[in-house]
This record gives sequence, structure tokens and C-alpha cells, in this order.
Amino acid sequence: MAAVELLVRGGLLVDGTGAPARPADLAVAGGRVTVLAPGDGAGGDRSVPVVDATGLVVTPGFIDVHTHSDALAAVGGPEAAGGAVPGDTAWDALEELRLAPLLQGVTTEISGNCGSSLFPCRPERLPELAEHLRVTFGIGPVGPAEDFDAFAAAQRPALRRNHLASLVGHGTLRAGVMGFDDRPPRPDELAAMCELLDRALTQGAAGLSTGLIYPPGTYADTAEIVALARVAARHGKPYVTHLRDEMSQVEKALEEALEIARRSGAPLQVSHHKTAGRHAWGATLRTLPRLEQARADGLDVLCDVYPYTAGSTVLHAMLPPWASEGGIGALLERLRRPEVRERIRADIAGGVDGWENTVGNGGWDLIAVAAAPARRAAEGHRIADLAAAGGLDPVDYVCDLLLDSQGEVTIISHSMREDDVRRVLASPLSMIGSDGVPKPGRPHPRWAGSFARVLGHYGRDEGLLSLEGAVHKMTGLPTARFRLDGRGVVRDGAVADLVVLDPDAVRDAATFERPLLPPRGVAAVVVAGQVAVLDGRPTDARAGEVVRVR
Repeated sequence: MAAVELLVRGGLLVDGTGAPARPADLAVAGGRVTVLAPGDGAGGDRSVPVVDATGLVVTPGFIDVHTHSDALAAVGGPEAAGGAVPGDTAWDALEELRLAPLLQGVTTEISGNCGSSLFPCRPERLPELAEHLRVTFGIGPVGPAEDFDAFAAAQRPALRRNHLASLVGHGTLRAGVMGFDDRPPRPDELAAMCELLDRALTQGAAGLSTGLIYPPGTYADTAEIVALARVAARHGKPYVTHLRDEMSQVEKALEEALEIARRSGAPLQVSHHKTAGRHAWGATLRTLPRLEQARADGLDVLCDVYPYTAGSTVLHAMLPPWASEGGIGALLERLRRPEVRERIRADIAGGVDGWENTVGNGGWDLIAVAAAPARRAAEGHRIADLAAAGGLDPVDYVCDLLLDSQGEVTIISHSMREDDVRRVLASPLSMIGSDGVPKPGRPHPRWAGSFARVLGHYGRDEGLLSLEGAVHKMTGLPTARFRLDGRGVVRDGAVADLVVLDPDAVRDAATFERPLLPPRGVAAVVVAGQVAVLDGRPTDARAGEVVRVR
């Protein structure tokens, strides 16, 4: 073994496999772990740094399988956009966003979810796609990349607190080849999408994602997705899907996802599985057994979940899909017209075949503004209340808000029921993903609280999960799903990504009012052998890297 650079000693090891906790010391050398017998780390070179884990639990670094943090450490990102420099308010706000996952023990994030990634794109489509990504990610002119290699090169090591892998977003892929038209791709366009996807997966992208409620992904039919998922299957990488409907038609949408998996041969990952809106409450009593039966029948299907009854997304997703055809510029131009607003109102009231219709399944009173750069005073308030205060119909308020903000508005939707969330969390098929949307403003607290909330509230306090079982959902299970070799399980030779926590104290502190409060009970986090958090506070270490999945 190379010279030891760090010792973690005195703790109980929960290794990520689901096996019972056991006493062990850990030695780190060359960014890799060696598991020692209890007490074996007590002697040796006294100059070696030590993390004292006495009375605490040591786990693998947590893997957040569902994030939207692609642009947080990209060249040309928010610092360049706003002129932010270390020490000023804008910089501090972005650092708070970057630190939120790390402080709860997340050492690897998987971005590019819900069909939105920063790549790939044909060169001639880059300017058009850039506007779409500005609205999606909302933190400055982070340009799209032609392929995964260019995306990886754009990540700034000086800003990377943890590791980042990325899926290939189908919406980005489609826009990068054929724009934002509501039509099937021509054969040459589908071939081009398959070629770009194959290149990105060869370069190390982690799989294919869809967001079938979001334009332009929503314009795709099942056959288009099957063709692309077959490319992922050839690489042995998963098809990861935000279903076409998570509300009243969730069971139909789930069947489409299962059909895509069967026809393509790709492993299926159902993103942030939920049954939202009053017409779907309780449907997890049927969707989870359906997933279990599909798995028993030979389909490799799993899901992920965040531990909250509220979701978060972009505001323009509350509008019918036709409104966004042609891209953000076309959407904003439409919203100026009274007849368009009347049609939107009618479609929300009556529904549109194949459209999820979040507002029609709940109401504007369940939707709060999370981030609106042009109207900061609106953040944290419900759309129904904001509209009433201004004497406006909610649709008119929403259209005006989107126009003022050039489309860049995110929202929080209080649409789920607690018993459904608990069922998915408890399922042996689920792993943990925050679905974090790290934008300034009042983001959903899941970005800063998901993993600590599972361990504390649902695991220890509610007894829904054992400590070993909860950690497995955050480490070993996602490692196997996304082929993150060397991560997620503490064994000899594994990457030294580690968390030291107090199982009696760990809990989330983030709230909807104060969404970035750090958790309690996370004592230390090690990233690639470097101590990135100590005594609950970040160090200067920036050891994160872009992970290539081969």
C-alpha cells in the first residue's frame, strides 16, 4: 500500500452493501481506501491526519442519482454572467448552492436528467439551444456543448466540490438536431440523434434521459424513444425517464416506459416516482406492484424518489405543450396575445389529450414561485395569492411573469400525498435522488436536505428504513445501476469518498422558507481522499472530477 495520507478511525462502518454495521478503521492512500481491523489505524505515523469517528458511523459518499446541477461549475457560467467574484454577495450565493449537497454527504451527482443536459448538439444549432438552456438552468450564459468531451472540458476544477456524471438529455439531443418543432423526426434526423447519443455514451455519459412533459421531449412518440434507448442498451446503460404523466394518467405513462424498456432492451430507471395531483393520490398502491411484477418478468427496472410531498420545475411547464412549440422565443411572443391566454385558460380547465396538466390536477393555489429574477418579491409566494393581490387572473399573472423574466421562472408544486411518498421510499426498487434545481432565489429544500431527511426523519424517527438500508439506497444501489465502478461501497481499493455522521443526530434543517440551511449531524465528508467537510463545515478542498462511465 502507498503511504497513508488519511486515517478514519474508531467508527462503525456501514459499507453500502446493506450488510450490518461493523467496527472498522479506514486508511486512505492515493485517493483509495483500505479497510482495517478496529484499532489498526491507531498507531503508525503520527503526522498522518486523522478523522476521529468514535461513536459515529462511516459510510460511502452518497450518490445523488437525479440532479440538475450541470451548469454550476461550467466555464462561462454564472460568474462570467453576473461579474461575480469571490467574496461578493453573488459569489457567496452560488457557493451556498454548490455546497448544499456536499454538506449532507453527497460526493457524486448525476446530472442531465429529465431530458435536459448541456450536450450534445450540432454546431449550427448551438445558438438556438443556448436560449433554451438559459431558461432551463437559469444561471447565466452557460453555452451548450457539441458532445460529452466538450461538456467535461467546460467544467472548472476550481469550482468542483464533488464529482459529476451526466446523462444525455433527449430534449437537448432533439433540439440540437431538429429544433423545437412538434413533429416526428425525419429518418436522417433520427439517425443523427442516434449518432450523437452513441458518441456521448462512448465518451462516458451515464445513460439516456427523457422529460416527456417538457418541450421538445413531449413532442416525441414512443417509437422515437425506443430507437434511442436501443443505443443506450448497446452500451449497457439505462434509459432514465420523467414519465409522460405523473398525475391522472400515471399508470398509462408507466406502461409506455415499460414498453420502451422491453422493445429496446435498456435498463429502465423511473425518475422521481410519484403519483401527484388529487386524481392520482393513492396510485402507488398499483404502480409499485406493477414495477415489481415487471422486474419479476425479467425487466431491469428501478426508480428513484425524493422525500417530500412537493415537486419543483419550470413555470412554463404549467402551460399546454403547443404554447412552447418553436422554443422560448416563440413562447414569449405568443404570451403577449390575449387570444393565446384565453386558449391556455380553456386548456387548463378542460385538459388536452396526452398533457399532464399540473394546474388542472391541483390549482394555482398549490404552486409557489421559487426563482424569478425579474420579480424577486414574488419568490416564496403562491401564484393564486400573487394574482389576487394584483387583481389579475392567474393565467394573466403567469404570462406577465414569464414575459418579465424572459421565461426564466421556476416553481414549487405542492401536489403529492405523504402515504404515496412513504411507499416509494420503502420500496426495495427505489434509490434516492434530490431532483435538485439549484437556482438562486428560494429553491426547493430537497437540494440541501434530501439525504439527511431520509436518514433522520424517515429512517431513525419514523422507522421506515434501517440505517443500513437507507445508506444502500444512497450508495451501493445507485452504483450498480449507473456502473459507477469503485464508488458507493467501502471496500479495499474503492475511491475514498466517505461520510462520517452521527446516526442519532443527523437530520435535515432546510425548509421552504430557508431552503439552504445545512443539515445537522454530518461531521465529515471525504472526496477522493481529501477532507472536504470537517466538523460540519466546508474546507478549501476541491477534489471533484467529471466521472466517465465506461
